[in-house]
Amino acid sequence: MTNAISWFEIPVSDMDRAVRCYETLLDTKLKREILFGTPHGIFSGSQEGVGGALIHDIKRPPISGGVTVYLNATGKLDAVLSRAEAAKARVIVPKTAIGDFGFLAVIADTEGNHVGLHST
Repeated sequence: MTNAISWFEIPVSDMDRAVRCYETLLDTKLKREILFGTPHGIFSGSQEGVGGALIHDIKRPPISGGVTVYLNATGKLDAVLSRAEAAKARVIVPKTAIGDFGFLAVIADTEGNHVGLHST
């Protein structure tokens, strides 16, 4: 079975600030690269093959009302949310049960993007 999503990009205005935010939130390191002349902060890939990155491209500024990407926080959602303040992120939707699908939360990152967190 293939995934509906193969790659995602979260636009940022300040790459250093955004990388610090996500590294603090997710307690992981992002790989910094320049791809096709554009700065990226790449999330580590998953077993399912979906990958993504923070991207600093002046043609694509961050927005709060766009598509919501949900990052995998299975087994660590409470810990991720507890680091939101240290990451300078804001919790928009607190941990919420979604029945058999587990739990979700939504944060506003340092760039104003609304990003979901999902845990089974």
